[in-house]
Amino acid sequence: MEEEIRAAAFRWIRSQYELHGGAIPRQILEFGFEHMGQRVTLVGPAGIWKPRQFDTVPLSITSKFQGPYDDSFTDDGLLVYRYRGDDPSHRDNVGLREAMQTRTPLIYFHGVARGRYLPVWPVFVVEDHPESLSCLVAIDPAYALGGDGPKLAEPYSAQPPESVLGIRKYIATFTLKRLHQTAFRETVLAAYESTCALCRLKHRELLDAAHIIADSLPKGDPVVQNGLCLCKIHHAAFDQNIVGVTPDYIVRVRSDILDEIDGPMLLHGLQGLHKSTLIVPHRMKDRPDPERLDMRYKEFLEAG
Repeated sequence: MEEEIRAAAFRWIRSQYELHGGAIPRQILEFGFEHMGQRVTLVGPAGIWKPRQFDTVPLSITSKFQGPYDDSFTDDGLLVYRYRGDDPSHRDNVGLREAMQTRTPLIYFHGVARGRYLPVWPVFVVEDHPESLSCLVAIDPAYALGGDGPKLAEPYSAQPPESVLGIRKYIATFTLKRLHQTAFRETVLAAYESTCALCRLKHRELLDAAHIIADSLPKGDPVVQNGLCLCKIHHAAFDQNIVGVTPDYIVRVRSDILDEIDGPMLLHGLQGLHKSTLIVPHRMKDRPDPERLDMRYKEFLEAG
């Protein structure tokens, strides 16, 4: 029964992940889903969560939004997860130990903003370290059977082949990047109250956090001052230097675009933005950095 519910939870989490664009609101996870006439909750007051239908092994583990994310991973690409409290024999910690012994897959929820969590699944507890009140969790699919499968494909090895270790490090790096990107999006959308800074669109599923300076460049840090909340069309226009923003928050549209004649989308969606004022967050500290805008605006002028 538990294995069936666990598999159903994995399927439900995938649908919620896609529906919410990655970060899922906590209240949805707390409410959970219905399975065979029973309500199954995904998270609760304890970070190590076992719904009432389960005996000992938890369904999920949760980390609160506190960052930085890199501190939670070992050099070998394993997630360090802290025990509940300081008693290794607490029933929740015993549940983690049993999950390791039975090779049972869990869901890991990482807080990327206040009240919003990015799920990573399936994950496996692979080492127990009661002396440091922690365990190690593998997030790489090399040990999973078919993504949402209930068992490990092969026994865990503390000293895996170099090829497996390389995969694990790659997956850990990819996961960290996804955590950073999701946290950046959630922080920027919260600062702009989920409103496009150019057109005022308020549908979260159509909004992105656009980098003013690309994250691959100096000053491209994933901080709210380097972000703009833009709808997907205006994000693409900004990235392609069709639209630019001056350091004093004036929106400019590239001259060749202003000269085009097309349909209402061009007229109202792009040309109508020319010389308008950028919508900025209420808090001064969350507003776009003028220095970064200046750097990006020069790129816009060169493109025009």
